[in-house]
Amino acid sequence: MAIEITMPRLSDTMEQGTVVKWHVKEGQAVKSGDVLADIETDKATMELQSFDDGVLGKIVAAEGQTVPIGAVICVLAQEGEKPSATAAKTGTASGAAAAGGAPSAPASRSGTALAEPPARPSVGSNTNGVASGERVFASPLARKIAEERGVDLASLHGSGPSGRITRKDVEAATPAGGASDAGAASPRVQPVLVAAGPTSLEDRTVPLSNIRATIAKRLVESKATVPHYQVTVSVRVDALLDLREQLNEQLESQGVKLSVNDFIVRACAVAMHEHPFLNSSWEPNGPAIKLHARVHIGVAIALPMERGGGLVVATLRDADRIGLRQISSETKRLSKKAREKGLTIEEMADSTFTISNLGMFGVDHFTAIINPPNVAILAVGRAVQKPFVEADEAGEPTLVVGHEMSMTMSSDHRVVDGAMAAQYLATVKSLLEKPASLLV
Repeated sequence: MAIEITMPRLSDTMEQGTVVKWHVKEGQAVKSGDVLADIETDKATMELQSFDDGVLGKIVAAEGQTVPIGAVICVLAQEGEKPSATAAKTGTASGAAAAGGAPSAPASRSGTALAEPPARPSVGSNTNGVASGERVFASPLARKIAEERGVDLASLHGSGPSGRITRKDVEAATPAGGASDAGAASPRVQPVLVAAGPTSLEDRTVPLSNIRATIAKRLVESKATVPHYQVTVSVRVDALLDLREQLNEQLESQGVKLSVNDFIVRACAVAMHEHPFLNSSWEPNGPAIKLHARVHIGVAIALPMERGGGLVVATLRDADRIGLRQISSETKRLSKKAREKGLTIEEMADSTFTISNLGMFGVDHFTAIINPPNVAILAVGRAVQKPFVEADEAGEPTLVVGHEMSMTMSSDHRVVDGAMAAQYLATVKSLLEKPASLLV
């Protein structure tokens, strides 16, 4: 009997999912454990695997289509069944479910995502330019721009992950002048004395991805319900930069390269032992404050536009119990996975404190919005060269040049008052200015 695979619930808040890409085609043999598709939830893009052997008889939900939980997205034909007959029997009912109708019958089987999906190498080409009926793999923004400019996506080869077509691919294919032949009937008036740029700005509406919609909802709720306030400290990081350089020289042969952020993660985690209320969460049903026994540091990661943009928070578990080398390798692994294929729910869950670092983008100072249920988030700027007055060997004041970094912590005033925030930041500052203590 054919097996209907429905849109699974991949997170506790998920109500619908979007099929980003199919990795199998109709008529293709499938084994238990094979990855069928990439599914975008409200929190991440995850892999959907099969729990049965069979042949993919019909793809019901097309790439780019959003369907509710429980709606049929594909059908597996089992031994002895003809895939074509399976497709014919399920076409109408499954199509209604995929279009947003009622979920399928209880006998349907939901797929699930791998907790640790195996790495899958990117391919050099996509499905564009193939036989009629196959879907083009492109980002929502790329599809929108292509529609506005009259660009045929099937004629393009994507430069994104797994051959996905990105905004840049569409813009590169647009004829000179930024408009397609279809729009030649209504030419744009170019202002005199203004040089035309490489691309022209246009009015357009960009649909929200599931992840972007969730970010918008959660951040509005955070600002509306959590009483934010900020405390800023400046940290001399000359000793840290010197130690980092020495360690990286010694570890270069092992392929290890520590970042400034690795030291910050370690310092913030270690400081929790002296300031446990920073490692807590607000319990509204009490109301009460829940102190956490384990320190899980969340690291904010910006996603590239070809993955829809947005921000995710990867969790470094037990960051107070692991060393700089492990913090560095785990951060790099999570960042790479987030940008290329997406994190699992487990890899983004349970953070107790969050760090957002924009120093690598040349930002000196900024404030961040708390990531509930955390009660604080640390915003980190870049290390800037500045003049300082110090005492020389004779005790006389002298002018020196050093590096200073700004850190601003947004705190939930229901849990963390100003003195507590200042004391915690003083501890973090001390650890970073005397970084040798972070090695033990």
